[in-house]
Amino acid sequence: MLGDFSYCNPTKLYFGENSLNYLKDELNKYGKNIMLVYGGGSIKKSGLYDKIINILNEAGKNIYEDPGVMPNPTVEKLYEGCKIAKENNVDLILSAWCDEDPWDKYYLRMEDVDNKIIPVGCVLTMVGTGSEMNGGSVITNHSSKLKIGHVFGENVFPKFSILNPVLTYTLPKYQMTAGFFDIMSHILEQYFSGTDDNTSDYIMEGLLRSLIHSSEIAVNDPENYEARSNIMWTATWALNTLVAMGKATDWMVHMIGQSIGAYTDATHGMTLSAVSLAYYRHIMPYGLDKFKRYAINVWNVSSENKSDEEIACEGLEKMKMWMKKIGLVMNISELGVTPEMFEGIADGTFIMTGGYKTLDRSEVIEILKESL
Repeated sequence: MLGDFSYCNPTKLYFGENSLNYLKDELNKYGKNIMLVYGGGSIKKSGLYDKIINILNEAGKNIYEDPGVMPNPTVEKLYEGCKIAKENNVDLILSAWCDEDPWDKYYLRMEDVDNKIIPVGCVLTMVGTGSEMNGGSVITNHSSKLKIGHVFGENVFPKFSILNPVLTYTLPKYQMTAGFFDIMSHILEQYFSGTDDNTSDYIMEGLLRSLIHSSEIAVNDPENYEARSNIMWTATWALNTLVAMGKATDWMVHMIGQSIGAYTDATHGMTLSAVSLAYYRHIMPYGLDKFKRYAINVWNVSSENKSDEEIACEGLEKMKMWMKKIGLVMNISELGVTPEMFEGIADGTFIMTGGYKTLDRSEVIEILKESL
């Protein structure tokens, strides 16, 4: 391990089939005004909405709803949530109390939170983002063709999260597998950085092996509790800041993928899968030792009578085979990207410096061409 760091994760987790039973206990810690934020109709079709409403009513809460949160939340939806939270003096759910324009303050100026914070609680219905135990937030601004993520500090982490794998069963296969790759990408963005002997790398290799194994079961048997529970737990630990400790971290796949999302509104995990292989082939020569280790320790590639480059390439080839096996998008043209978009996507791609190669704009365009 290199460098100094501090670590704190304040989120309390309740995991398992009966985890929703603990929601009322948590609600008793907060005021009367609760803002319920959710997406489309699946929460109602599954019966989860009714269960949560009943729990809120039993706890004597005033309920203010903000439905219709889209897979790629827009700046307009952000403003709507802020308005509901402020006007109703919300005590729990959305961290939205900002007297300034939150897009300008948090996503353009990238400032830290310095205002009143409304605590957040989470009932997880889709795995992948890790939002149940981190302070990350990504917002799309269609008018400016920008999709920007901001990782906030521990003061805006959820206070509690309820993780019941059964609640993820109703997710369509496309969204499920996209979430699987979002998990893998979160891990790889942190894994492919640094050259020291780092405990975090050993943890990540184990998480990756578990994800690969369980995902192959889940795509054929979506209601396999063991597989879905392992995936849910892996997703949480992939991005709750633990494995980033002592790491530089990369995040270029996410930067390119998010810029693609700003142009296409494509499913996030699929924008990552569509560019990952081209990106990793591009940077592999600069981090060859780690790519060799990845091939051997994660994909069980034999090193006998092979060069380091051959081993590393075989690892990426096995990753490609797994990606196809579980049904991921393998090129950006499937997402609606055309060559005419390349310049704009490159302009909207934030360049990060923590990986094995710092890209320039022309290299971003080259990766987009390779991903088409």
